[in-house]
Amino acid sequence: MASASFLGLLVLVALVSAASAQLSPTFYDTSCPNAMSTIKSAVNAAVAQEARMGASLLRLHFHDCFVHGCDASVLLNDMNGEQFTAPNMKSLRGFGVIDNIKAQIEALCPQTVSCADILAVAARDSVVALGGPTWTVPLGRRDSTMSFPAEALTDLPAPTSSLQELIAAFKNKNNLDPTDMVALSGAHTIGQARCTTFRDHLGESNINSTFAASLRGICPAAQSASTDDNLAPLDTTTPNTFDNAYYSNLLSQRGLLHSDQELFNNGSTDNVVRNFASNPAAFSSAFATAMVKMGNISPLTGTQGQIRLSCSKVN
Repeated sequence: MASASFLGLLVLVALVSAASAQLSPTFYDTSCPNAMSTIKSAVNAAVAQEARMGASLLRLHFHDCFVHGCDASVLLNDMNGEQFTAPNMKSLRGFGVIDNIKAQIEALCPQTVSCADILAVAARDSVVALGGPTWTVPLGRRDSTMSFPAEALTDLPAPTSSLQELIAAFKNKNNLDPTDMVALSGAHTIGQARCTTFRDHLGESNINSTFAASLRGICPAAQSASTDDNLAPLDTTTPNTFDNAYYSNLLSQRGLLHSDQELFNNGSTDNVVRNFASNPAAFSSAFATAMVKMGNISPLTGTQGQIRLSCSKVN
């Protein structure tokens, strides 16, 4: 029979193991104290060169977390992987910026900072660089050794999603509630979308007719290889500023995507949209809260996964 002291030791080990599996904002304070400033400088430089890159880096983190958790699986450059699925093909960008950050950090602290954590911090720093709120990023994620293309096809919300589909998709991920979902959708206050993602919405009844007509110039009703990849800003009011104009646009039926306008279309989230449209501080607070919650989706911790030397491939 085990002694009381041995049982006590087992309990202590269990408690330490449980604690080590929790993310912490101070995770790299000793092992790589300059990691955060290195990421911030690189993100600021990239966004200064191209404002759209801020939206791209934020989106990379979202597309990572929604597919099997925040594990950098989306960064694996595998022809059969997530990058080459329909929701991500011709859509995700910013891989070079992440690779550049990783190379800088590897030079400082070899095999210490995960690509998954770099993504999470770069997303936050991108939002700040474009005038949005900041938040404390919990750290300690590790990197996946495989990609999950099947989940990318099923778990990433489509631009054609209904409100019910959006609510269900977010609830399936760390119980993100409808307010979290509407707040995270506010990421569409920056960035651009391809014609193929909003062409059909231009012919729907719940879009401002003048707005729709203005977009037909770059996105005609007929499919065409010459126009399919044409871009339009998700927020035409302040496309390169992270603010709450996205929600004001929805109030006047100027949501670019079908899924955007679904948030304000005589449904259960109408009042949340109204609140965020009239109260910038409420949106900023809800967005920061939801980003931390999203960043906690099924992270690999402890000895799970690995710390990749290169974000695009497993060690």
